[in-house]
Amino acid sequence: MKPHITLGIETSCDETAAAIYSSEQGILSNVLFSQIAQHHRYGGVMPEIAARSHLEKMPLIIEQALQKANCSLNDIDAIAVTYKPGLPGSLLIGLCFGKAMAWAADKKFIGVNHLEGHAFSALIENNVPFPHLCLTASGGHTSLYLMHGPGNYEVLAQTRDDAAGEAFDKIAKLLGLGYPGGPIIEKLAHEVNFKDFFHYPRNNPAMIDFSFSGLKTAVLYNLVAQGICDLSTKQLTVDAAHLHKIQQEVASSLLVCIADIFKQKVLLALTHHHVKALTFVGGVACNKYIKNELAQLCKKHNLLFFAPSAQYCTDNAAMIAFVGNYKAQQNKFSDWSLDILE
Repeated sequence: MKPHITLGIETSCDETAAAIYSSEQGILSNVLFSQIAQHHRYGGVMPEIAARSHLEKMPLIIEQALQKANCSLNDIDAIAVTYKPGLPGSLLIGLCFGKAMAWAADKKFIGVNHLEGHAFSALIENNVPFPHLCLTASGGHTSLYLMHGPGNYEVLAQTRDDAAGEAFDKIAKLLGLGYPGGPIIEKLAHEVNFKDFFHYPRNNPAMIDFSFSGLKTAVLYNLVAQGICDLSTKQLTVDAAHLHKIQQEVASSLLVCIADIFKQKVLLALTHHHVKALTFVGGVACNKYIKNELAQLCKKHNLLFFAPSAQYCTDNAAMIAFVGNYKAQQNKFSDWSLDILE
């Protein structure tokens, strides 16, 4: 196959990112501007702020990606851009910018599904055998895929309501822990050695799809039942002396519960599909406790286990460039009419 160099652009949520991928050398650069500081005060992502920040940062981030890769736009064969799913305003900034660059520079243009980027992100650094299962989990999605090969996969399960990462963020906000919730919750759970204090409900063991809205409700009503949360205001009423203990116990119970749900769905999938490995990707894959639990599950069932390094777990452009590159190798380019609603 002809060697390709692909520029990837990712703006699906609150990360402005650009990366360069070479079919011969791999990742040449991976640049990201995180907006966490801008959204922290709101306890979550504010869409209009995110879109305006993308518009401001996009040219600089792409320029940095090209410089770090020691190449110019002339060296690029194709431009790959996330076009769905995500925040509409954020997606439009990246998609329009990528289209304009490709048109002006006479480059091939490739639209990449954000979830496909995550699903194949473990392959950037690892030689993962096919077929394998892929568990993706972040603030916006939670899915389980059967991966047959590059660009060839099927959805086995997805969330019926909220995503796992969203559950972490919303419960962290309820506990007054700030945003993003995942890292803080893992830290608190580690302080009490990952014990399951409250035994929150797991999903129906016969149901392959995920569901986390009931878990959030269970946490809230558990706190109300203990007399430490006001149901009408959803504000904690516990005194400062006992607050940290409650935060530790809820965080630990929540983390153990979500890890159990993940293992439950993987085991259910394994009863129907013969695979060689499991990959765990997305922002939640930064969680060391959940990774260890899944790794132990794989060891027990003689499966290989892979998770990307942290820079490829959270939203990033390297995964978009990687997917765009194998699409370019297969001559799967996008039409200029590609839209975020497709």
